[in-house]
Amino acid sequence: MVIEIDFNSDEAIYVQLCNQIIMGIATSQLQEGENLPSVRQLADTIGINMHTVNKAYTVLRQEGFVNIDRRRGAVIAVDVNKARALQEMKETLAILLAKGSCRNISKEEVHALIDEIYEEYE
Repeated sequence: MVIEIDFNSDEAIYVQLCNQIIMGIATSQLQEGENLPSVRQLADTIGINMHTVNKAYTVLRQEGFVNIDRRRGAVIAVDVNKARALQEMKETLAILLAKGSCRNISKEEVHALIDEIYEEYE
């Protein structure tokens, strides 16, 4: 999986890194049990600070996408607590849908977008 960071983006680098790893899991580019590069290795490869990678890995662990093991490092291990995931998704979607509603985006357009996005994960 190739990680691309947009250094001109307003989005924090660690957030971009988290999002790309989550997308890698969703699109099966990263598999359950697969090791992520070490903090130092990934920082050197991308050209970012080690603390930024460490923060991204910590957030991914807190959100249930990786386990961190002293011997193996960061390992893809998706927490399948569906109830918690649905609640988090509902909270995030509520804001996004409110923004869309303010911009006159219809329910049908939202459904079409969701279908389009989910096709990428199949």
